[in-house]
Amino acid sequence: MANILVLGGGFGGVVAAERLAKTIGPEHQITLVSRTNRFVFYPALVRLAFGKAEPDDISYDLREAMLDRRVRFIEANVVHIDPRDRKVTVDGADIDGVLNYDYLICALGGRLATERIPGFFEFSHHLLSIGAAIKFGEAVRNFHSGHAVIGYCPGARLAVPVYETTFALARLLDERGDRTGTKITLLSPEPPSDRLGGSKMASALTAALAEHGIDVLPDFPISHVSEGAVETDSGHQLSYDLLMLMPPFEGTRAIKGSGLADKDGYLFVDLHMRVKGADRVYAVGDCVAFSGPKMGHMAVRQAEVAATNLIAELEGQDLKAEYEHEMMLVIDEGGGDSIYLHKNLWTDDAGSVRQSRFWSWAKRIQEKYWEAQHS
Repeated sequence: MANILVLGGGFGGVVAAERLAKTIGPEHQITLVSRTNRFVFYPALVRLAFGKAEPDDISYDLREAMLDRRVRFIEANVVHIDPRDRKVTVDGADIDGVLNYDYLICALGGRLATERIPGFFEFSHHLLSIGAAIKFGEAVRNFHSGHAVIGYCPGARLAVPVYETTFALARLLDERGDRTGTKITLLSPEPPSDRLGGSKMASALTAALAEHGIDVLPDFPISHVSEGAVETDSGHQLSYDLLMLMPPFEGTRAIKGSGLADKDGYLFVDLHMRVKGADRVYAVGDCVAFSGPKMGHMAVRQAEVAATNLIAELEGQDLKAEYEHEMMLVIDEGGGDSIYLHKNLWTDDAGSVRQSRFWSWAKRIQEKYWEAQHS
């Protein structure tokens, strides 16, 4: 019997645990540790903020779903991972102590490093939890005139919600007849050509933003937030009346000092999703040290690779599944300008960019499919 521990209740952890439960025999113990007992479909938080969904539409009871799949569920925070002794220290509602493992999949996601941006916590909205999305939605409903600033900070690595928020806000203000008294600016820390998928995507985004009357301010690496203004280290300042930012992220602190992660806590893994230098340890999702943005579909594909290889290792077979670092995303503009991007991040290929109303529809279908398959 093998004791398999999966850390993290997001896309990567859920998919890895489910894949293991479907494949290996009941003699093996699979345990999922999550800091919360609810799974949240994070790509839908923009829709929640703008009143297009309810909390129950985009979340479900993770404990119940895992028990239905023969996966033991523990609600707890992961405090420390000891790969040498194969132990994980947790602190939470269900267990406060040490969990032993034979195999480990780390899917702890990214930590919000809001402390890197003084004033972020006090003055900025974000869209990284149901509560935060609801709070931002209330601020949007009370916004009828002034300057709305939507953007992401250096190290955020999550741009899609920023673009979708600017489009959703522009549509809402048009519907309410408030557009003439308002201004929307999208802030980005990098040049336009570096946005997401390169020049093709930048051109498509620039045209769509211009069509909606949204100003774009690139090369604005936010370093400080104060009441009514955002600033850079070089002294540039922009005032706001409504502010939503994506904060910097960093990897897990649970394995800090082990030499298995980079300076920001992102774990080094090989193409099999094994953590380099750690025996029987895999990592998937936002906690891995891969270049580019951090996205749910990447976590899902990495989890499938990790679970496949863990099963092979468990059965004494060679590891054959390898991860290909591709980016596939849809920026839902809500109409004909909705944008689809497919790009391999490990090649110089420019990628494929398409625009049509179909991609907005496809994104909703994908959300419904996930809910049907996993809740």
